[in-house]
Amino acid sequence: MRIVILAPSLARLIPDHPAVFLASGLAREVLLTLTGPATTTTPRLTTAAPRARASFESSSMNSAKHTNSHRTCRSHGTTDCKELPGCSTRSRQTTPRRPNSEDDRTQHPLCEAAFYGLFQRPVRSGFMEWNFQTAEKLVAALRAGEVTSAELTDEAIARIERDDKAINAICVPDFDRARAAARGADQARARGEDRPLLGIPVTVKESYNIAGLPTTWGMPPQANFMPAEDAVQVSRLKAAGAVVLGKTNVPVGLQDIQSFNEIYGTTNNPWDHDRTPGGSSGGSAAALASGFGALSIGSDLAGSLRTPAHFCGVYAHKPTLGLAATRGMVAPPAPPLPVDLDLAVVGPMARTARDLTLLLDVMAGPDPLTHGMAYDVTLPPARHERLCDFRVLVLEEHPLIPIGSAVRAGVNRVADALVDGGARVERHSPLLPDLTEAATLYMQLLISGSVARFPIESYEQLRTRAAGLSADDQRLDAVRLRAMVFSHRDWMEANNRRELHRHGWRQLFAEFDAVVCPITPTPAFPHDHNPNPLERRIDIDGVEYPYFDQLVWAGLATMPGLPATAIPAGRSPEGLPVGVQLIGPMFEDRTPLRLAELLEQKIGGFQIPK
Repeated sequence: MRIVILAPSLARLIPDHPAVFLASGLAREVLLTLTGPATTTTPRLTTAAPRARASFESSSMNSAKHTNSHRTCRSHGTTDCKELPGCSTRSRQTTPRRPNSEDDRTQHPLCEAAFYGLFQRPVRSGFMEWNFQTAEKLVAALRAGEVTSAELTDEAIARIERDDKAINAICVPDFDRARAAARGADQARARGEDRPLLGIPVTVKESYNIAGLPTTWGMPPQANFMPAEDAVQVSRLKAAGAVVLGKTNVPVGLQDIQSFNEIYGTTNNPWDHDRTPGGSSGGSAAALASGFGALSIGSDLAGSLRTPAHFCGVYAHKPTLGLAATRGMVAPPAPPLPVDLDLAVVGPMARTARDLTLLLDVMAGPDPLTHGMAYDVTLPPARHERLCDFRVLVLEEHPLIPIGSAVRAGVNRVADALVDGGARVERHSPLLPDLTEAATLYMQLLISGSVARFPIESYEQLRTRAAGLSADDQRLDAVRLRAMVFSHRDWMEANNRRELHRHGWRQLFAEFDAVVCPITPTPAFPHDHNPNPLERRIDIDGVEYPYFDQLVWAGLATMPGLPATAIPAGRSPEGLPVGVQLIGPMFEDRTPLRLAELLEQKIGGFQIPK
């Protein structure tokens, strides 16, 4: 019997799991091995790929008209423009500019208004000067009256219109509402109000529900899905006064270490457009590196915050499991239920460590529909304020996969800075939980939880394949295949072993304050849109390894639910950013964040891509 499963279909089978990211891709790779790659989920998409339209009324995803209308109209921030096929200047026009002809002014009422000056705004000298400032500095400037939110928002939109054609980070612009929110923020400040992010332009990962905007997770069957309410984290952003510029691109179902899909196209790395910005929060990382907003929010199950930060040279923080509510970060069309997720978290992204803390303080806290009925969250302060007081374990070797020379150099650069700053640095500790078992447990928990709703026919095929594995085969590919057919008893055993690892980490963090280690073995790699993940390889200093094996470093913090902060740690010989992660004790998120801040002062941080 021939079985073919499309990744979007798999994603629909597990709609309440926020990281269909890996499992459906892995199941597909196994099934493709069984059946051959007769059906694929995503076409090969080149750089400068098509962008989504902003009208989501048509269900004809593959029509010629739709194919020609993927490009975004830069006059409106949408694809519904008569400059492109299918425009009717419906309700999502934004950013009007001078039309090209008298006919254009007749066809585009907003463009006509702009032509006659009705939408003109004063622009200060030094235009664009704010786009790469930190959120902290922008808040201070807004409080001091040096700039308005309307001006910051206009500058951010102008930069997106100018530069995002090459990057394709902002897949769903929301410029009209952003400008309205900015005006509201300025009016609130004039009334004497002051909130943590009042007037700060930000972006949001496409996978978060925002009322009035599509949530697709890059899955064509969900291209028209429009949620009725904001995700809890979007509500918190807005309550803090943030101005949402739009949504950022993701891979199909959030199931890749890259960010491309059939709806929105391919997001490119701002440092090298031929390379990926990472995934699944790749659009957010690329947006930050390009100056498209001061902050962004993403999610992380398999490094989806940390890997894009590493690839694009920005900062990200994977919070402790359960610290920040996830409701509304759910695959469509599932309802936004307040479930307690395993492994997956939502978290902040920024261009500085201090900005991560600023945004985490907005995001942290239980869901008001469940645990929030009973308690609030108060995080303990960082263990230390000075670099010389930190006790740090540095890891640069993994038993299952080598570390490339560029990443090793980044780890050692951080280690040298710690030593130079007077910190106690160790390279080995008997307290460290076994890395091989940690990677095995991570893959087992990740995959088994994600494939629980596969069709029974697929399950039987996978079980037959898994039964044929040798008991001695402990490759990660074999671990993943066995995990696809885990019983509940198997899962309980893995979960019990996870608790032993958590206890081991508690013992380690009695002697150390943080662990420094890689995020992935290499810097950003070239775009690889091969629809069969089995055929993908990661090149580590000239030697190829299975594509998904690189997740073992991300899983080191994810499996036990520990906080981890991704920081820039230099550049590769090719000029690509290199990052490392700082893993901290559970619910002591402020400790790795403070260490990140001190290291930023010591070795520098974000740099504008050249």
